[in-house]
Amino acid sequence: MLSVTEALAQIARHSQPGRTEMTRLADSLGLTLAASINATADSPPFDKSMMDGFAVRSADISAAETVLSVVERTVAGQVPQKTVGTGEAIQVMTGTAVPAGCDAVIPVEQLEDRGETISVAISSIGAGRNIMRQGESMQSGETVLPAGRPITPAQLALLAELGRYEVEAWRRPQIAVLATGNELVPVDRQPGPGQIRNSNEPMLTAQIQSAGATPQPLGIARDEHDELKAKIEAGLQSDFLILSGGVSAGVLDLVPQVLAECGVEQVFHKVKLKPGKPIWFGVRPESEQGGRCLVFGLPGNPVSSLVCFELFVKPALRLVQGLENSIEPLQAELTQAHLVKGDRPVYHPARWRVENGKLTAQPTRWVGSADLRGTAEANGMIHFSPREATYECGETVELFPWFTTPDLPQP
Repeated sequence: MLSVTEALAQIARHSQPGRTEMTRLADSLGLTLAASINATADSPPFDKSMMDGFAVRSADISAAETVLSVVERTVAGQVPQKTVGTGEAIQVMTGTAVPAGCDAVIPVEQLEDRGETISVAISSIGAGRNIMRQGESMQSGETVLPAGRPITPAQLALLAELGRYEVEAWRRPQIAVLATGNELVPVDRQPGPGQIRNSNEPMLTAQIQSAGATPQPLGIARDEHDELKAKIEAGLQSDFLILSGGVSAGVLDLVPQVLAECGVEQVFHKVKLKPGKPIWFGVRPESEQGGRCLVFGLPGNPVSSLVCFELFVKPALRLVQGLENSIEPLQAELTQAHLVKGDRPVYHPARWRVENGKLTAQPTRWVGSADLRGTAEANGMIHFSPREATYECGETVELFPWFTTPDLPQP
């Protein structure tokens, strides 16, 4: 049976980068840049005022109540036509080009505007104060966004400033999701005897979206050969196919057999971890029937599916989107003692937080791979390796967050 590390190496070997395409800027959030972006002009393109105020010569401000003559007033979008001379000032707005002859801008809060003159309340001002110099933000020809950078809202704004209404980016992967099992009913149905609602589909769909890919839910496939095969064949038209259920050792666990019939080549089946041991991974090579497809058979228990997606599917998605596949754990301080049972590494749902600049993690009350209540209290998972001694409160453990916040320390 493979270790988690060995399984990840096998997945990485088969997760080739997808293709790139020109994408509208409005549709590019979360995609990965396929080519570096260079500045096409200086920013700002001129020395500009950072305040609403008056452009002056700093040498003229030598004592409180300095009085200067106002020789011109400008508004946003206008360019000053005059030069600031000795004892003079020109009104400017935030973002306005500063006039020739000045080397500082006094904010309106620090002066009294008397119409033809201003009275300055400060006794001095440094040269360059409240002015952003031409090219101070970026210079023409400079690389401002390297290839391989995920596009964030701030980067969208930068691309817009550069006039990039389209960008070359790695295509967003399409991921089919298929839940299998006779016991499943749709979320809006009342389960009958021996039935449960299909909670895996909305969970996996949400995880796919949070990973920057596009989910394509296929509903439920019964444990019946022909129905399962038809839905698998439909799912293989996507970049990824994720199945939940049908990969264990039950009488009706037909997924591996049907995948083989559909031309999917098994890479591995079962990994030494808890929860998620029965995970299956394979590849359908590109052929006349369709493009290349990575296939993950996740265990049917919902927490097993969640953990296996975070550990195994997400790294593959990163590679296909032109990113590094490594998802390194963070180091956190354990807030309560914990005993690991069994001989497999455990990925235990946990609640992490940042306290006084320190990352802490507490295992949630969790009774097994079907326990969604305990898992819903978590925002990540702690990796516990089997050992004879108890993990003590205050020990450092490996933490895998399920989502991040701005104050979360980086690995």
